[in-house]
Amino acid sequence: MPMPTPVPAPHPHAVLCFGDSNTFGTAPMATRDEERRWPPAQRWPGVLQGETGAAWRVVEEGLPGRTLVGPDPVEGADRHALHYLPACLQSHRPLAAIVVMLGTNDLKARFQVQARDLAGGLHALLDTLAQHRRPDAPEPRVLVISPPPVVEVGCLAAMFSGAESRGALLAPALSAVCTARGVDFLDAAGLIAVSPVDGVHLDADAHGVLGRAVARWLLKG
Repeated sequence: MPMPTPVPAPHPHAVLCFGDSNTFGTAPMATRDEERRWPPAQRWPGVLQGETGAAWRVVEEGLPGRTLVGPDPVEGADRHALHYLPACLQSHRPLAAIVVMLGTNDLKARFQVQARDLAGGLHALLDTLAQHRRPDAPEPRVLVISPPPVVEVGCLAAMFSGAESRGALLAPALSAVCTARGVDFLDAAGLIAVSPVDGVHLDADAHGVLGRAVARWLLKG
């Protein structure tokens, strides 16, 4: 008697969470030598997974130091988002949604970034998303998140000297690009703030709020 042909279970939709240390889950740092990472379920992509359930597969792609605008002369060319993004898109296809949260590291003192630089970096990233979509695949939904403002405090204050003033450029620059490109935008400053410990990273409560906000966006579509 022939064996029945197995029927594959439907694949969950995949959402790519592409960002820096706050997507990686780096915990607030009391000293530069401290390297703690929130557990998977507490990081905002993990919260997103918990909120969306089995219908979605959350791909967590956070890299500490990742930049939007260009290579980092100190930490290396691989910190530039476009260095890894093309391979990332191919290795995780098909993607139904992509969430990008970048810009914090571009506010470091060594970059002296301007609004036009931030806008150009996001345009290039969105171009890369379009260029690496397979012709036979549906276009993924995209959400760009402007991270909460940096506060110059604690062990990272010198590295981010001037970031509070330059940070005022970030959300307007990203929002304008998203409006022009027809991409969804979320200003995280309306929901969460960085930790007062180091002024850059998110505490567990902030991860929870952000993950639930992204889940609301994802599920409404």
